[in-house]
Amino acid sequence: MRSTKTIHVISAHAEGEVGDVIVGGVLPPPGETVWEQSRWIAQDQTLRNFVLNEPRGGVFRHVNLLVPPKHPEAQAAWIIMEPEDTPPMSGSNSICVATVLLDSGLVPMQEPETNLVLEAPGGLVRARAECRNGKAERIHVQNVPSFAADLDRTLEVEGIGSLQVDTAYGGDSFVIVDAEALGFALKEDEAHDIARLGVRITNAANDQIGFAHPENPDWAHVSFCLFAGALTEGAGGLEAGAAVAIQPGKVDRSPTGTALSARMAVLHSRGQMAIGDRLTARSIIGSTFTGTILGETNVGPRPAIRPEIAGRGWITGIHQHMLDPSDPWPEGYRLSDTWGAR
Repeated sequence: MRSTKTIHVISAHAEGEVGDVIVGGVLPPPGETVWEQSRWIAQDQTLRNFVLNEPRGGVFRHVNLLVPPKHPEAQAAWIIMEPEDTPPMSGSNSICVATVLLDSGLVPMQEPETNLVLEAPGGLVRARAECRNGKAERIHVQNVPSFAADLDRTLEVEGIGSLQVDTAYGGDSFVIVDAEALGFALKEDEAHDIARLGVRITNAANDQIGFAHPENPDWAHVSFCLFAGALTEGAGGLEAGAAVAIQPGKVDRSPTGTALSARMAVLHSRGQMAIGDRLTARSIIGSTFTGTILGETNVGPRPAIRPEIAGRGWITGIHQHMLDPSDPWPEGYRLSDTWGAR
């Protein structure tokens, strides 16, 4: 086999959402901080195209690049590459990265519990892994500070009319809508409709409301739409369904850790959750993340929470992505049947 490029990947998923991890074959990008490195990846596009575009990738795939940490406390750092964004943080991807680091032996595992300090583009995150028989069984991630932005805003969506929405940040930026009010039970057979409508709502939110992170001027857009299910009381606290529409038009298979953090921030701002309270989010495939409010803080002038999310991850394979020098599509391709109209 001949190849001008060979990238070594350990594939994984967290509660159903794919989060592959590049462990070799790519040099760290330039940048004084992990955020600057992620901006270089986002602007250059070469690596993103190679691993996310078909035939190696697809709209369902997220890929994480391990890089040496910049912060002295961190054991590892990573850059998140999603279909359309290179975001500050991702809950499912952080669980995939922690699982790969521990289950593959890149970071020594201590049973029954291993503590990790990881550096995301959006800041340090501390992870605690429940470990047994050589497997990281459950990962608890202290996410970046999360906050409510605009509450009870009216949004006009073509074909739908007026919606009452919230916007919030949980390591990524969300517009949050009431799933039941839009006629969704958050079941598997609704995925296509949720994905398409969610993109329209996200685009409308960017046009009419916008988003501004008070400490990171580079992050100035709404990324995703969270279809939030009704809250119910369970044995361990609040429970709710959740479906997140991801650009360019897919539904997160996991409950989305950043969305869970964002929703807890909104509920906290309304007095519906307090420090120590828990919210378990259930995805459209039935997987769950559990969120806990650990404390209160501020992000710039905005009141914020310190959220923890917890879920499970599994390794699914080991791959070597290669590039034959005669391949006429060296950076792959995207078609509108799965990637949406472009």
